[in-house]
Amino acid sequence: MRRAAPAFLLLATLLGVSLAAQQPPQISLPNKPDSVKFLAMGDNGTGERPQYEAAQTMAAALTRFPFDFAIMLGDNMYGGQRPADFVTKFERPYKPLLDAGVKFYASLGNHDEQNNRFYKPWNMNGERYYTYTKKNVRFFALDSNDMDPKQVDWLRKALQTATEAWKVAYFHHPLYSSAGRHGSENDLRRVLEPLFVRYGVNAVFSGHDHVYERIRPQKGIYYFVSGAAGQLRRGDLQASRLTDKGYDLDLSFMLVEITDDTISIQALSRTGRSADSATLPKQQGKPQETSAR
Repeated sequence: MRRAAPAFLLLATLLGVSLAAQQPPQISLPNKPDSVKFLAMGDNGTGERPQYEAAQTMAAALTRFPFDFAIMLGDNMYGGQRPADFVTKFERPYKPLLDAGVKFYASLGNHDEQNNRFYKPWNMNGERYYTYTKKNVRFFALDSNDMDPKQVDWLRKALQTATEAWKVAYFHHPLYSSAGRHGSENDLRRVLEPLFVRYGVNAVFSGHDHVYERIRPQKGIYYFVSGAAGQLRRGDLQASRLTDKGYDLDLSFMLVEITDDTISIQALSRTGRSADSATLPKQQGKPQETSAR
C-alpha cells in the first residue's frame, strides 16, 4: 500500500517550495499540557522562497509542539506594504498556522510602516505598544523605533501593576547582541533595562540582527535575539562574552514554553535543524544587579 506523503511535503508542493534539504523538526521541549507555548520570529516578511521554507518548518513544528500564538519581533514586512504584499509576505506563507488558529501578536520594526498596526491579523488593535496575558504570563509588546516618554511611562505603570508570575517583553532592537551589523542598542538599554530590573521582567525577545543568539543572563534577565525568520546575515555573529549560544548559518525561529518555574526554548533552522535548546529556571524574586559587561 502506498503511504500518503507527510503533510509538510504536501503543503510544500502546494506552495511551490522546494524542500529537498528539509526534515521533520526534532522537538526537544518538555511539551507539558498546561504550559504557555508560543513561537517567536523576527525579520520575516520578505515574500521570498527562504521565508516560505522557514514557514513550512513552523507548520511542521506545530504538529509536534502545539503552540497557540506567535510573537513577531519587527521587520514583519520588507519592501512594498500594500494589501497584496500582506498576502504574499504574511497570509500565504503562514496560512497553515492561521488556519490552525494560531494568533499573531506583532511589534513594529524599522522596516514596518506605522499604519501596519491596524492590520487585524497582527492583533495590535491600532496601538504601537500594548500588553496581554496568556495564563500565568504577561506579555509587553513595545515599539523600539520611538521609545518616547509617553511609552516609557505607560510601560512603567503596566509593569508595576502586572500580577502574573512571568513578565515577557519583546520589541525589535536588541538591548544585547553580538552581531556585527548592529549589535547592542546601548541608548535603548539605558532606558529600558532599569525598568526591567526594577519590576522583575523575566525574558526579553528582539530581532533586528539577522542571526539567532541566546545571551548570557544580564542582571538576571534572559535575552534572546531571533531576527532571521526571513533575512539572514551569514557569518555576522561575532561570539562574545555575551553569547551563550548562537547560530547564523541559516534562517531560524524560536519555540518557547513557559511553566510555573521554567522557560524552555528551542531555536530551529529553516530546514528543521535544532540550533539551540535549553530549559532555564524562573528567577527567584527580582533579577539581580549583575552583568557580563
